[in-house]
Amino acid sequence: MADLLIHSMAEFAPIIAGALQVTEAANIVEIGAEFGGTTPLLAAQAAERGGTLTSIDPSPKNEFITWVAANPHVRHLASPSLDVIAGCEQVDAWFIDGDHNWYTVYHELKEIDEVCRRDGKPMLVFLHDVAWPCGRRDSYYAPDRIPPEFRQPYDYEGGTVLDRTQLLPGGGFRGMGQFAWATTEGGPRNGVLTAVEDFMSEAGREMALAQVPAVFGLGILFDHAAPWAESLGRFVLPWHRNPLLASLERNRLANYLRVIELQDSAALKVAA
Repeated sequence: MADLLIHSMAEFAPIIAGALQVTEAANIVEIGAEFGGTTPLLAAQAAERGGTLTSIDPSPKNEFITWVAANPHVRHLASPSLDVIAGCEQVDAWFIDGDHNWYTVYHELKEIDEVCRRDGKPMLVFLHDVAWPCGRRDSYYAPDRIPPEFRQPYDYEGGTVLDRTQLLPGGGFRGMGQFAWATTEGGPRNGVLTAVEDFMSEAGREMALAQVPAVFGLGILFDHAAPWAESLGRFVLPWHRNPLLASLERNRLANYLRVIELQDSAALKVAA
């Protein structure tokens, strides 16, 4: 099943690399280590400009730890993001691909904003999962880390399907015990895109958000007044809310959900 699901932020490598070139980003912070995926790409981009990559992940794979030890311009912070963002300095670009829920992403953006203001840096944040299924629905790897007043009712067993706000019991795209979904899609304080929009509405300055509607959605959030903002905007415009990409993504998801349905049916027949 895993081989059928294209899910990595690394699929956006040409867009990410181009955007980092346009903005001349050297010092990069990654929230959610993806060893073998995005992390080596970001490390290479940082090294090219004489910068550093800081990867924040409380529980990465052992292979990642070994890889970091062999790359002196990369450092690893083994802590939840909200505990260590404030300690990062002079960051040119941030990547958020950790816990995909409103509380975490909203507060990550608030913390990043404070660091950027403190250091006199324009804000540039790349966010994964701004489209379906996490755009308007929280997921939780560790629900107990989310304060109860910000945590949606959740379920480990139900799965998401297109055009359905409620989870499908025992079916659909589900975490199989690895993570939980909010039981309902939409509404206040629910989902990654909702967190981004809420942050933008409170930022106190004009922010731009480009959205690439493929592979669960890439968001590029940046200060409208940044010296490179116009160039970055021109660069990402061909992908922003591109209707062809959106159509292809929906078709991909429909096919993937159909495969899950067929596998579930086959499993039931075997069990019977």
